Amino acid sequence: MYQIRTYNKISDKGMSRFPTEQYSVSEEIEQPDAYVLRSQKLHDIPLPESVVAVGRAGAGTNNVPVADYTEKGVVVFNAPGANANAVKELVVASLLLSSRGIVQGRDYVNTLGHMKDSDEMAKLLEKEKKNFAGNELVGQTLGIIGLGAIGSLVADIALALGMDVVGYDPGLSIDAAWKLSSLVRPMETMEDLLAEVDFLTLHVPAIPATKHLINEKTLKKMKPEATILNFARATIVDPEAIVNALDNNKLSQYICDFPEPCLIGHQKVISVPHIGASTAEAEENCAIMVVDQLRDYLENGNISNSVNFPKTKMPRGLGKCRITFANKNVAGILGEILSIFADNKVNVVDMVNKSRDDIAYNILDLETAPSDEVLNLITNVEHIYNLRKI
Repeated sequence: MYQIRTYNKISDKGMSRFPTEQYSVSEEIEQPDAYVLRSQKLHDIPLPESVVAVGRAGAGTNNVPVADYTEKGVVVFNAPGANANAVKELVVASLLLSSRGIVQGRDYVNTLGHMKDSDEMAKLLEKEKKNFAGNELVGQTLGIIGLGAIGSLVADIALALGMDVVGYDPGLSIDAAWKLSSLVRPMETMEDLLAEVDFLTLHVPAIPATKHLINEKTLKKMKPEATILNFARATIVDPEAIVNALDNNKLSQYICDFPEPCLIGHQKVISVPHIGASTAEAEENCAIMVVDQLRDYLENGNISNSVNFPKTKMPRGLGKCRITFANKNVAGILGEILSIFADNKVNVVDMVNKSRDDIAYNILDLETAPSDEVLNLITNVEHIYNLRKI
């Protein structure tokens, strides 16, 4: 029986996909085969040797020590795109809030609690409403940095609202490119995009290359009347540089999902408490996706949507036994494993080998189940990680 340890509250619609006859799922399991979590930080939690996989029910994995787990052969899964619609809707709401003076108008109305006469209030509001006049989104230019699952959805709805959309994503995958509207104008450099936009929305992961992507230098490339929306990750933006630009009228507004002390109370900032993916639907979608991926890995050895291992799939065929293993991506290891099987009269009927950076991953279907002695020989090969017999 597979042992699954959970952290945080995970949607029942996802967790119910673990069959009770095959899986034991609990917050108390001490030697689990896998973790399922949302926001729990794992950096300071000792990793049991039993763990072979981690499923993060969300897109980001900055709460998981991915590099450390990779060295130990632990596959880290996430759920890219499962929360894309939820984030897209919040971005659209923020575009409207920033363009129409809605928040400012609400704040003003809330100061009128002392007034008791409806006619008097109506006259005052008619006089003051000019202070909260905004602009329509039609004809405005939206720049999108990061054109993956969320960025492409934001592009679609912005186009439907009549906006001009420009995009920049040097790492755009082929799959993402197929989903992107042809009406999105690609920009060759980020600087070209920044100079053109009225609104900028960010949809890139939090990695070293994106730390403070928006900073004092890049902010100078933008129009002073531009608005920035950040519903990706806090570290992508330098908050001190944002405040400085706002205070000096070099930026119009900043709307984000990541409050920082220096942003609190600023009249040109709207910040919300990391609610981009906080919908029932998004939480269900993330949980379902990550549970299905974990099951396919534990039961079949297949890998999809891993942030540290290559996508690797092989259908079940004629083999009586399947083994999987990871290894350091150096020459000669797979050949050594195949030689061990040949020397011990174990026939390989099908196999797949994929690599990603420093890691290679292998699935082998065998005509007969190898003995423990043969498996021990493989385990003792240098640079082998997590040999599993399925």
